[in-house]
Amino acid sequence: MRKRWRLVLCVWGIARFAALTYHAVRFNREMHPGRSDRYFWWGAARLDSDPLNMRPVKQGSTLPCAQDAANCIEWDPDYIWVDSGLMEKALVLTAIPAFLVGLVVRAVARLGVSEVRTFMAAMPMCITLWFYSIGWLLDRWRYKRRARLAASSS
Repeated sequence: MRKRWRLVLCVWGIARFAALTYHAVRFNREMHPGRSDRYFWWGAARLDSDPLNMRPVKQGSTLPCAQDAANCIEWDPDYIWVDSGLMEKALVLTAIPAFLVGLVVRAVARLGVSEVRTFMAAMPMCITLWFYSIGWLLDRWRYKRRARLAASSS
């Protein structure tokens, strides 16, 4: 039995996750130039790197206001509107169970663990496991179908 679909789907899933993560890192660097990087936006998901608010704000981590310091307010948005692209929608829709398992990130955050680190560690494993399972089912189905066709033709 050939293991073609197992490999193809795993590579597809991890490649999509890597590309989306690269895009998210670039987006977050552009959004937070010189400011606090507490929140990391991966697609439409906001990941908190300090869920219990234990890390003090670093001195000089915010940009000073340019002209009027008295009327200056610096803030990081808690929520932003993110329009998911086609690649993100494709990955999330094809790997819904992996992303549901990835919700463990929220549970672990209550213990003070960074959602960013948990997400980046858990999601590649969940995506790989999910697509490997789907590929295994496809490979098995193809093998049984070929065996049935070979048995019926002889």
